[in-house]
Order: sequence, then C-alpha cells, then structure tokens
Amino acid sequence: MVIIIIGKKRKRKKIRDIYAIPLPNGKYAFGRIFKDAGIGIYNHIVENIEDIPMTEEYQFIVDEYEYVIKSGDWILLENRSFLNEEDAYPPPTCIIDSISGEYSIYHKGEIRSATKSECEGLEISAVWADNHIIYRIMGEDKWHKKR
Repeated sequence: MVIIIIGKKRKRKKIRDIYAIPLPNGKYAFGRIFKDAGIGIYNHIVENIEDIPMTEEYQFIVDEYEYVIKSGDWILLENRSFLNEEDAYPPPTCIIDSISGEYSIYHKGEIRSATKSECEGLEISAVWADNHIIYRIMGEDKWHKKR
C-alpha cells in the first residue's frame, strides 16, 4: 500500500524519500533523494502513480535546486531505506574548470584532481531545475553537456 501525500504544502527534503514526478504526457516518473543533494531518477515511468518502482535502477542521478522538492509539485510517496550507507551516496561526478579546462572528480563531499579519461562516462556536476529534469526524463536532453 502506498500512502500518497497530496497538496502544495512545502516539504523538507529527507534522504531516502521517493517522489512521483508528474510528466507533461500524463505519466509519472519517480525520483529518490540521495546524500549530497542528489536525486536519482528511476528508469520506471508509468501511468498509475501507485505503481512505484520496486528496483533501484536509475536513468540518471543529478543535483537539484532546493526549491524543486520544497515547491510541493512533486508528490512524496514513501521513505525507503538504502541497502547500506554506501548506496545512499550518488556516484562520482566530473567537474571541468571553465577557465583552465582541468578535470576533477567530486564524491562524498570531496573533490580530487582527475584526468579526462577518469571522467569519461561520469555525470558532469551541475545543479538542475525541475523543468530541466523533466525535459531530460522525456528525452529532450539539450541541457546535458556532452564532452
């Protein structure tokens, strides 16, 4: 049984929370809050909001602006524990210095120098707005920089 909390009440973001994300096509995507300001967007897209994802398979994991969750536009469904502490962190991300072009990797609150090859395949560090996350879910990915 899924308990759905409806309304525009401002929400405090909690690690492990799972949200339903209403999409423009009438379907729902789902996101889960990670440590370090990350949200994992599940592969699971459905027509019925109660058909929540049962496996931890994500399209992508990005950082979102604070207002995204607090706005109340995304619907809190449940708080699901991670299997272990390590799983609560998003994967490493790549930082590319816009002036020097140097590469770094961010993970678990720490930044370390890296090479371009170490950053291959990693998400580029950025904070995403709700509409950009929704566009990316829908397949319009013009905000996701390719290296």
